Amino acid sequence: MNAGTARGNAQAFDLNALRKLSDVKSTDGRTTLLHFVVEEVVRSEGKRCVLSRNRSLSRSSSRSHSRSSNGSSSYVESITTNEEREKEYKLLGLPMVGGLSAEFSNVKKAATIDYDTFASTSSALTARVAEIRALVSQCANDRGGGFAREMKGFLEAADEELKALREDQTRVMELVKKTTEYYQAGASKDKGAPPLQLFIIVKDFLSMVDQVCIEIVRSLQKRRTVAATLGSSSPKSPPPRSPVRFPNLPENFMSDKSRSSSSESDDF
Repeated sequence: MNAGTARGNAQAFDLNALRKLSDVKSTDGRTTLLHFVVEEVVRSEGKRCVLSRNRSLSRSSSRSHSRSSNGSSSYVESITTNEEREKEYKLLGLPMVGGLSAEFSNVKKAATIDYDTFASTSSALTARVAEIRALVSQCANDRGGGFAREMKGFLEAADEELKALREDQTRVMELVKKTTEYYQAGASKDKGAPPLQLFIIVKDFLSMVDQVCIEIVRSLQKRRTVAATLGSSSPKSPPPRSPVRFPNLPENFMSDKSRSSSSESDDF
């Protein structure tokens, strides 16, 4: 990355840069770096799908195998223009790229969690259990009987669940910290950053990619509408030609000409 510049040989990039892809525009201002990247990935995925599908078809058919010995797609060859070929790639590649949001659905859910609220809720539950234990102890001293025995079993189960919750919380946050440090070196040392910032960045990026996919679909539909309109419009009829008028010839014009010709030949 950044070959030929002072920042050359970069092996990775900060995930925060994903949010800025839509801010980098082309020289004419018509598209962004995000649109370019998404369109290239969509095209690449669509082309891979076409080649993979037609390789399987060529293996199942001896005729197609003989026509495509180099592994190229007979289906792609049947598409005459580059515009139609690119359109086919995009139509096949869009579900692949558009499906990223579904694959990362858990990441998007994690981004909506307020970790501070979650941590305070866990601490509040621990405090409430301690209050209930003190109340149950007081009831036991006052000969609470069956109530004290039932609540004792409840408190033991609550203690076990809260202990498992704290262990899972510690384990998960340690993994989040390591993952954040891997993708964003030094980000875990930022005290003001949200602990789940990594998930928020990915969620925002997925929303941006979804929006670009929607715009690509709209562009394809617009082109299809324009092509259908042009195809359905009838060609302009040629301008009417003025009828050719011939002179009125005598009734025995041809017979007179033939008679005169024959007489001339006889005289000769």
